[in-house]
Amino acid sequence: MLIINVTVPCNYFGHRQPGPSFPIPLTYSSVKTTFLARLAGASLAACLAASPAHAYDWGDGFDLSSKSGDHINLIASPYTSHFHPSDEHEHVWLIGLERERANGALAGAAFFSNSFGQESAYIFPWGEIYRNVLDQPQLYFKWTAGLLYGYTGRYEHKVPLNSGGFSPAIVPAMGWEFSSGQQIQLNLLGLNGMMLQFTQPLK
Repeated sequence: MLIINVTVPCNYFGHRQPGPSFPIPLTYSSVKTTFLARLAGASLAACLAASPAHAYDWGDGFDLSSKSGDHINLIASPYTSHFHPSDEHEHVWLIGLERERANGALAGAAFFSNSFGQESAYIFPWGEIYRNVLDQPQLYFKWTAGLLYGYTGRYEHKVPLNSGGFSPAIVPAMGWEFSSGQQIQLNLLGLNGMMLQFTQPLK
C-alpha cells in the first residue's frame, strides 16, 4: 500500500499544515503496467530520435529478390519470461531467418513453440532497425509486424484479434549489436512477456 500525504501550503497564519492522506494500492500489476508504459514510451522516443530520413516501403517485404547491401540473419530465442506465470506455460523457443536491407528495412519468418507447447509461426514482411539510439552506436531499436499463427483451440483467446489461429502481431525490441554483427535483444510480447533473442549474421 502506497500512502500519499498532501501538505497544504499554508493556513491563515502562514504556517504549513498537513493535509489528508490518500492510500493507493501498490500491486505487481500496477508496477508492471507502469514499467511497460515507460518502456514503450522510451522505445518510441528512441525510434523517433534515430529514425533515418527515408519513406518506408510497405511493399518491399514481399519482394524476395536480393538487393545490394542485403544481410541475412539467423534469429533464435532460447528463453521467454512471462509477466503472469501459469502452470499451463511450457518452455518457449524460436528459430527463424531475418533479412535486413541496406536501408534498415526488415522482413522474415520464424518457427516457434508457444507458451502452451503449440507449434507456431510468425511471418513479418514489415519491420525496421534504428541504430545509434541515445548516441550509442551499438544500441538499437527494432520493430517487426506481420501475421501470427498457432494459438488454437482452448488457447485461441490468449492473443488478441485471433481468428482460427491467425492474428496480427507487432513486436518491438531493444538490443545491442557487437562489432561482429551479432546481436542480443529483448522482444516485448505485448502484456504477456519478454523474449530473449540472439541474431547471427549468415550473409
